[in-house]
Amino acid sequence: MLKVLDGTDPGTPSTDPIYLICAHGRHDACCAMRGRPAAAALSAAFPERTWECSHIGGDRFAANLVFLPHSIFYGHVPTEEAVSLATTYNEGFVVPKYLRGSGAHPAPVQAAQHFAREAGASLAVDALLPTAVLRPTANTWRVHLDSGQAVTLTTTSTKINAAMTCSALPPGQLISYSLTSLE
Repeated sequence: MLKVLDGTDPGTPSTDPIYLICAHGRHDACCAMRGRPAAAALSAAFPERTWECSHIGGDRFAANLVFLPHSIFYGHVPTEEAVSLATTYNEGFVVPKYLRGSGAHPAPVQAAQHFAREAGASLAVDALLPTAVLRPTANTWRVHLDSGQAVTLTTTSTKINAAMTCSALPPGQLISYSLTSLE
């Protein structure tokens, strides 16, 4: 038994990368079907840093990966891309194609970072930190980033005729962020 589990050893804090892959097939079969192969590929390349984990949210995005310590979430990751994503993360960068956002920031900040990167801002994992998050109206957000950019977003709630998870029934409900301005 791991001593950290019984409380006799608190473990050793580390900033080394850790890769979590949701493989929780009981919660949603997609996580096991898509997550397990991605976990196997990552484990072959980084055996000491790769962990299959329980539900992390967003089943519809399987295979879901979380890279720590930055809490970077990736979704719809094909098995053959998992190692490349981890390697890029180890080099200090994100890959926008599969990036779902960061668990370290609320959704409006994640959306602002997405639009800033789409406009050519830095792909560095430590870039685009929020300096101010304002909500002028119920459906409007203004996010100031440490890059000097100010991103204004509008939110809409949409009902979609699709399942939000592999085991859910339609319709689904989601909140979308659209870019109003990027200064």
